[in-house]
Amino acid sequence: MSSEPADLLIIGGGVNGTGIARDAAGRGLSIILAERNDLAGATSSAATKLIHGGLRYLEHYEFRLVREALGEREVLMKMAPHIIWPLRFVLPHHPGLRPAWMIRIGLFLYDNLAGRVTLPGSVSVDFTQGDARGRPLKKEFKRGFEYSDCWVDDARLVVLNAMAARSMGGQIFTRTAVTAARRDGGLWHVTLTDQITNVSREVTARGIVNAGGPWVRETLTGAFGQNPKNSVRLIKGSHIVTKKLFDGDHCYIFQNADNRIIFAIPYERDFTLIGTTDIQLEKWEGPPRISEEETTYLLDAASEYFKQPVTREQIVWSFAGVRPLYDDGDSDPSAITRDYVLDLEGKSGEPPLLSVYGGKLTTSRRLAEHALQKLAPFYPKMGKPWSGTKPLPGGELGMAFDAFVADLRHKYPGLDPAWLARLARRHGNAAHEILGDAQWASDLGESFGGGLYSREVDYLMRREWAREADDVLWRRTKCGLWVSATDRERLAHWMAQHRPNVETGA
Repeated sequence: MSSEPADLLIIGGGVNGTGIARDAAGRGLSIILAERNDLAGATSSAATKLIHGGLRYLEHYEFRLVREALGEREVLMKMAPHIIWPLRFVLPHHPGLRPAWMIRIGLFLYDNLAGRVTLPGSVSVDFTQGDARGRPLKKEFKRGFEYSDCWVDDARLVVLNAMAARSMGGQIFTRTAVTAARRDGGLWHVTLTDQITNVSREVTARGIVNAGGPWVRETLTGAFGQNPKNSVRLIKGSHIVTKKLFDGDHCYIFQNADNRIIFAIPYERDFTLIGTTDIQLEKWEGPPRISEEETTYLLDAASEYFKQPVTREQIVWSFAGVRPLYDDGDSDPSAITRDYVLDLEGKSGEPPLLSVYGGKLTTSRRLAEHALQKLAPFYPKMGKPWSGTKPLPGGELGMAFDAFVADLRHKYPGLDPAWLARLARRHGNAAHEILGDAQWASDLGESFGGGLYSREVDYLMRREWAREADDVLWRRTKCGLWVSATDRERLAHWMAQHRPNVETGA
């Protein structure tokens, strides 16, 4: 690590922290990012995995947020076509809930608040004429609406941002906590503590961004010894993953009697993702987990619409995350703003501290732009905004994604075509580096189940900071859905034996 002060030290390896790191590095700033666990180890890997404007936010008059988010959909699709792609959302009309005219007005606004280039607009759907979209639904749902948003692999979005920052000179340190920070001599003096070895070292920086997510206040009170004026509301959102409930590439958005909505989304080809809940937490210890009440809520909400009831026996996995929403004083967890607040602190002549409250996957790139706009007076030589003009790693396909997959299959005829498509979804054109000279599955190394081979694991450890089995099974990939406990232990042992002997910030 250089002894020179970094221009910017970023605390937090979620989507906001890595997005800011990428943007800042691309503007010529030297950056250090410190994440105390794994990249996307918390909230950023526990989302509903959508790039969307947020149709229901219109009811709360969040027009600025919705407009910004809608505009980001096409930008992000161009940046990362391998991990972000269009989805059609089917909204059955429930006669006892929001009237059809209200939904039409909402969809009109949704279609027109921001420009659409490739995404088709909303349409009405008649389920009574044998439409495939109505087949899984109960007969009382006779009509509905369909509109466009996008899917994203949330954890991979985070990792790709970090990889992009590193490619432009940024230093990324995982399993590294910021344990102390103080201003002295016009610089921040920051203690970084390795969470594995417990070894600490000091670095200096000209500015700090606190993108600690749910721990944004805890970071200020702990490492900085401050009493922050802003508050966050910790809202737990839980999801269940079931065996595949319906055919087709579309997903469903269901209204509930409590005025909330849930999604049912095709997931990893064999499953359906159902979520989310909104549970306010007063305190939080340990990894968040779905409760029995939340599980019942999601099962009941989905069974209200699906012809075949969704049961506990169909659940194959569940996950929960804590969303750190800016406390706007609203008593309803579902109505709390999903917009972000950037708090810049520091007296004249002092190095800045910018704390990030709130945010969404969809608006993370714009949040990063706004963060650097706030910091611009401290960095007069910083470059101009650029982040929406260049693809993320793996996104330089040179052709449409389906054409890229076809070309990959042509180049590797001895490998399973479906597996190649999944590899392309994870890595885009970086799939070529993983595949190398492989001709047959036996060339891919040891198999750990679920289509995961040691050649890919080696890449994830060398290039993507994967250290533990769960980093690979649940964040870099979703192969954990198919991998047995025995295979997981085998993977953990293999990784321990083959861990790269490199500094985590390399």
